[in-house]
Amino acid sequence: MNRTEYKPVVIVGKGEMGGVFARGFERAGYPVHALGRADSLAEAALEFTDPELVLIAVGEADLQPVLAQIPEVWRDRLVLLQNELLPADWKQHGLEPTVISVWFEKKKGQEVKVLIPSPVYGRQAQCLVEVLAGIDIPARVLGDEAQLLYELILKNVYIITTNIAGLRVGGTVGELWRDHRELAQDIARDVMQLQFAMTGEVLESSTLMQGMLEAFNGDLEHKCMGRSAPARLERALKLAKQYKVEMPAIERVNLTHEK
Repeated sequence: MNRTEYKPVVIVGKGEMGGVFARGFERAGYPVHALGRADSLAEAALEFTDPELVLIAVGEADLQPVLAQIPEVWRDRLVLLQNELLPADWKQHGLEPTVISVWFEKKKGQEVKVLIPSPVYGRQAQCLVEVLAGIDIPARVLGDEAQLLYELILKNVYIITTNIAGLRVGGTVGELWRDHRELAQDIARDVMQLQFAMTGEVLESSTLMQGMLEAFNGDLEHKCMGRSAPARLERALKLAKQYKVEMPAIERVNLTHEK
């Protein structure tokens, strides 16, 4: 099939993650149009009225302002990939996007590093799986919204636990589990309780803990603490207060971190 026979793909965000997806879509034959911070979504929607999909690849902090201004013609073809996503993030805008829980990492000047296959749910799920396979990134289609909720909570448990634990002990996820397992488990349980309160759904804690360990084993050298770790700690504490959730292990890390 010729490139011109594919509908265009719009990517909102020009960071590392958006670049990975752009490469995948271009290799598959899609015309890709990337939008930056200064670009008007409304104006772009006048040009691209019938895209294959619109990938929102901005950071977590920019997601809500972007979702609040999604043009009508794009609302039924959105794809979200942010960390710390939960269904309320898009449902408050009346959206039903395709969502991918990204389990690969891309840093500037480095190749993509895959931990485990990335689960995807929504209208464009199969398209994403095929596009990512073309650049050797494994992904898998989920069967329903319940599976998506589990995967989103699992990713949140992994990333918030490792980031907050990293503020206390640094190191890699392999070292965290080997040398500070009790700390990791205690923080993970705190994060789970927060996720359950935020979603109104209580999932099996032991299954989530096992899923987190599987992700650890996907890359034992993965650093616990990224540059977003302090912000994740602050956000978790703020949400715990809002949802009236006690998080003793995370509170202890915060006391140490403040010193």
